[in-house]
Amino acid sequence: MTVRCAWAGSDDLYCRYHDTEWGVPLHDDQRLFEFLILEGAQAGLSWITVLRKRENYRIAFDNFDAARIAAYDTDKIASLLLDAGIVRNRLKVQSTVTNAQQFLRIQEEFGSFDRFLWQFVDGEPVQNNWRSLAEVPASTAQSDAMSRELKRRGFKFVGTTICYALMQATGMVNDHTTDCFRHDVEHRAGV
Repeated sequence: MTVRCAWAGSDDLYCRYHDTEWGVPLHDDQRLFEFLILEGAQAGLSWITVLRKRENYRIAFDNFDAARIAAYDTDKIASLLLDAGIVRNRLKVQSTVTNAQQFLRIQEEFGSFDRFLWQFVDGEPVQNNWRSLAEVPASTAQSDAMSRELKRRGFKFVGTTICYALMQATGMVNDHTTDCFRHDVEHRAGV
């Protein structure tokens, strides 16, 4: 029997996400932006709720094309708020536009969003060795620093807990518990 991190449970979608994406180092700007937006959409909700809406998000938000999203106007935002396939929270939808605009500024300044994000872990995944889910922190000094810097630059829905979830999802930290079959797997960069 395959042993996974306890949070993955038995839901097929959750297990596939855990087994193939979560904790795998990601260096693709568009996918990093996708996770930034999805993690922000999760605020106050469960990750499985957002994960089930992920494909709808990809359609509604032009496959997370930041340049297109940055240009959304009030009519586009109004239409998104009618889309039952996404989390219809006005602040979250508006933050997606704001975050797209700031994302583009970071790409221009740093050459990539990847370079900007990964600086918070010195460009290498942090290898943790938690024995149980109870040991895994909700935030760290690195996620605190990331959150402060993103907020300073005008990003929304980027508190330290959201930033740490982003770090976990994109492999900046390996928080698979030591009993999980993914803990010791060589985590190759995802694209």
